[in-house]
Amino acid sequence: MTTTTLQQRAAAPRAIQHRRAQALADRLEQGARALAELAIGLTEAQWQMRLPKDGRKVGVVVHHVANMYPLELDLTAKLAAGEPITGVTWDDVAAVNAAHAQEHDGVTKEAALELLRRNSAAAAAAIRELSDEQLDRAAPVSLNGDAPLTCQFFVEDHALRHSFHHLARIRAALKS
Repeated sequence: MTTTTLQQRAAAPRAIQHRRAQALADRLEQGARALAELAIGLTEAQWQMRLPKDGRKVGVVVHHVANMYPLELDLTAKLAAGEPITGVTWDDVAAVNAAHAQEHDGVTKEAALELLRRNSAAAAAAIRELSDEQLDRAAPVSLNGDAPLTCQFFVEDHALRHSFHHLARIRAALKS
């Protein structure tokens, strides 16, 4: 048997093992791309528009999505290791969001899009490394009443969903 054949056989189980993670990462990238595509076409007035009920500017929200990927992936890594997510409340999330909005109120489209590109690529790469076993691990998550959630659910409900959630809210605001 040649070395190439051995390498191909050794790599095959990993490719199969990471199929779910690949699909999750692809969907995360899809959401980030859709958000970026919308943002690229916004006028300066639309970029500065405040979202109803939210109060943050559209540009700040785009930057927010990009900014949250590292934190979301840090928490994902905890669940992947079987560790609980403790001490994180929705009040904490609101405080982080408010501080971010204040600090980045004047964010430029270029800066937000660059951060979105860079952080979504890093998040997708990290997700692609997760094994099926890691995706299936469950541990209590304080944000969800300490319900034992799987790592995969957490990825889907946070890092993956985040861009789609805000994209829908921005689109709705632009229509009104």
